[in-house]
Amino acid sequence: MNKEKEMIERNIELSAEFSRYLFEHPEIEEKIPLDGEIILLPEFDKELKEFNRGLGKNIESEGGKVVFISIKEIRPKTLSRIGKIELESVV
Repeated sequence: MNKEKEMIERNIELSAEFSRYLFEHPEIEEKIPLDGEIILLPEFDKELKEFNRGLGKNIESEGGKVVFISIKEIRPKTLSRIGKIELESVV
């Protein structure tokens, strides 16, 4: 896989996580300008952070507005949010 495709796939995953975060914290979304391009800067992934910073700088150099959002940490993936279950006998 080429590097650009890998960065795009990592950004897709990070964007999905950011979208879920916004659902839980709608007050953050209110602070993001509608005409701004969101660029995520993951502190835990230096390679992706620098790639994204470059994308943002390119957008700015073309006259676009950019909102850089630093993501300080990400929690481990979980397959399910269910905390506990109980099985009953099926007859």
